[in-house]
Amino acid sequence: MESIKHLKLCILLLLLIIMLGVVGYMTIEDWGFLDALYMTVTTFTTVGYGEVHKVSNFGRIFTIFFIIIGVMYFLYIAGVIVQFMVEGQIRTILGRRSLDKKIERLKNHYIVCGYGRIGRILCKMLKQKPVDLVVIEKEKALIPAMDEDKILYISGDAADETNLLRAGIQRAKGLVTALATDTDNVFLVLTARQLNSKLYIMARASHGELKSKLMAAGANRVESPYDMGAVSMSQRILRPTVTNFLDLALAYKREGIQMEEIPVAPSSNLVNVMLKDSGIRQKFNLIIIAIKKSDDSMLFNPSFEAVIESGDTVIAVGQEENLKKLEKILDPNGQVRG
Repeated sequence: MESIKHLKLCILLLLLIIMLGVVGYMTIEDWGFLDALYMTVTTFTTVGYGEVHKVSNFGRIFTIFFIIIGVMYFLYIAGVIVQFMVEGQIRTILGRRSLDKKIERLKNHYIVCGYGRIGRILCKMLKQKPVDLVVIEKEKALIPAMDEDKILYISGDAADETNLLRAGIQRAKGLVTALATDTDNVFLVLTARQLNSKLYIMARASHGELKSKLMAAGANRVESPYDMGAVSMSQRILRPTVTNFLDLALAYKREGIQMEEIPVAPSSNLVNVMLKDSGIRQKFNLIIIAIKKSDDSMLFNPSFEAVIESGDTVIAVGQEENLKKLEKILDPNGQVRG
């Protein structure tokens, strides 16, 4: 908005100065409009091609002042340009420092490498939870999109160790590789695993045969968007009702049922309590469809005598508000999520 105001002011001043010169020469020297305009422009721009007619003494005095006005105007224009450049640089520096400070404060966050079509959709889904995340993207053209989406980001090559360290990889909980080529993703996984041996890494693979290489490089899980898309399309044909239910349960919408996984913290009052005694169904009107044990085994449709233990992950279905209430009981201090 400020730049538009300055531009309008410059144009208005230019028109007023030219109008002043034309009227001045027409009045003082009794010239025609074209001669007065020509003399005004050549004098104002200090080009000085020569006088179109002989100028009177009073006309020379007017010309001197008019040249001074022209010089002052161009100095003003130069000042405005310098101000735009300096303010723009300062704004960029301050904005970058603000982003860096926010990134430095993050802990147990996720790093998303690549903000293309897949990376941007992934970040939007993660922010709905919400989940703390940092994006590393080398394409300068995508910076406006990240600013618009209010994403913490680092502009640079994701495979560069310096950028990974700036993104807080040593404090991060997980990393997602969503770069354009499989080669870049493999190299990124190798670099990230060297910097943090405990980091959870999810890698993108364009081809199924590359999954084994990414796993060998250090990825915990490898996903192929093309394979996932094909499976999703087939399921919508074979099991449309099931897929519609899953779409509703996993959409993180304000209304309707949702499916959520909630970790059980050691401080929870429901640790070592049977499902029938937990009151989850009665108090929160939720359905427990599975319990993932600490050894990664899964209890589907657990019996009412199943015991909730520390380190478990409870998978429940119900209203979002009730799921949040259950989360406060199972993970009171957010110690597992955080």
